[in-house]
Amino acid sequence: MSTEIQKHIKPAFLLFVVMALLTGIIYPMAVTKLAQLLFPWQANGSFIEHGGRKLGSVLIGQAFSDPKYFWGRPSATSRFPYNATASSGSNSGLSNPDYLALVKNRITHFTQNPSSTTLIPIDLITASGSGLDPDISPEAAYFQVARIASARGLSEAALNLMIEQAIKLEASDILGNPRVNVMQLNLILDNRIAGARK
Repeated sequence: MSTEIQKHIKPAFLLFVVMALLTGIIYPMAVTKLAQLLFPWQANGSFIEHGGRKLGSVLIGQAFSDPKYFWGRPSATSRFPYNATASSGSNSGLSNPDYLALVKNRITHFTQNPSSTTLIPIDLITASGSGLDPDISPEAAYFQVARIASARGLSEAALNLMIEQAIKLEASDILGNPRVNVMQLNLILDNRIAGARK
């Protein structure tokens, strides 16, 4: 090996070691510590807790199928719904017969559990890009009111008020549309029912 090559190997190796330490250990540790200090709830997964028990993350949808609860967007993850380790969209279009059959099944599901005479909001029959979306549109929440009111023996006005309280408004249309977190809305629903029984 020539002395010219040897002269460049040592600084290159040292630079590699320094950059590996900086970008692979020091920087991630510093960012993690800073996040834990400034945003502990978000840094730890944005978990929703109820009665001292973690129910799930506000960032990942949960499967609700009981007619007494609000239902979220369909999940596109394989095997288990809202499986964060298998996040993916269907990547299928309207020309795909399998996808059309899946959407028709979802429409039939809502038809068998009638909620409203209005058209089914699109986010109740199509999965999001990640397949993990925890939110639905306010329209999708309002669409389910009749079904939940019937299943729980509640007034539709009371449910509409719960939805209004749960709607998250973005600063502008650029940042996103109004949305409702399904798990948080269902917790509001359960808490109101429990409070009314006391």
